Amino acid sequence: QVQLVESGGGLVQPGGSLRLSCVASGSIFRINAMGWYRQAPGKQRELVAAITSGSSTNYADSVKGRFTISRDNTKNTVYLQMNSLKPEDTAVYYCNARMETSGLSRNYWGQGTQVTVSS
Repeated sequence: QVQLVESGGGLVQPGGSLRLSCVASGSIFRINAMGWYRQAPGKQRELVAAITSGSSTNYADSVKGRFTISRDNTKNTVYLQMNSLKPEDTAVYYCNARMETSGLSRNYWGQGTQVTVSS
């Protein structure tokens, strides 16, 4: 069974930092693009950051300069380093990956991890 498992969420004060991790496991032939999305209460899910298999990155304007996405292909893991966190960053953060398994390419989602920024 192919799955994505996130970790690293929690409660942090404004200005603080958190590092999210997402590990892909199962019978995976290839992992292409990976990314992080978030969904705040009452809002649509939005892209936060994405990284290609060649490590090209793109970010939402709201997190540029504060968040950094990276990946370790040897560990099938993608990270999101979040610095200078703001209350508006509060959301459930979801990992996403485009993976090839059993001859098929499809998007996979993690279960989500809560990030709360509050004093």
